[in-house]
Amino acid sequence: MKKLLITLAVILLGISGFSFAENAVIEDDAAKPAMTEKKPEIFNYSAYMRVNPLDVVARPSFYLKKNINVIGKFDKFSTLGLDYEPAMKSSDKFITFLIQRPDVADHNLPLSEMKCFLPREDAEKFIDLNSGDTVEFWGTVFSNALGDVWVDVKKFNATEKSVSK
Repeated sequence: MKKLLITLAVILLGISGFSFAENAVIEDDAAKPAMTEKKPEIFNYSAYMRVNPLDVVARPSFYLKKNINVIGKFDKFSTLGLDYEPAMKSSDKFITFLIQRPDVADHNLPLSEMKCFLPREDAEKFIDLNSGDTVEFWGTVFSNALGDVWVDVKKFNATEKSVSK
């Protein structure tokens, strides 16, 4: 009798184990995320120091390879500095933007010593920006070629529209 019970138990466990294994394979396949699915990236704002852009252009070597956060008045999108070999950013993939000098209040003067590079696909989201609109950006100073500041912008926001005169 004992042998019969053990044999039945082994058979039942074998059948149910086979059944569970078969179900597990089906459930695993169904539960797999799509290969193209990406996790949302979390931006680490604390890795960037808020700076005055005039301080940065006054000391480009000091800020080299540092993460900076700048608030300024947008001046314009430009091709300034693109395809320049010592600090290469391709005009196919990037667009430059300039902010206005914060130390000039009576007219618009770009801070051309700070060349900010934004991927074109990101810049396309901001085609309605006007000169004088307030922007904020986070980026890394990747070069000080020509004694200027060259910023690889990682994140860009338009924060306030300018008041029309």
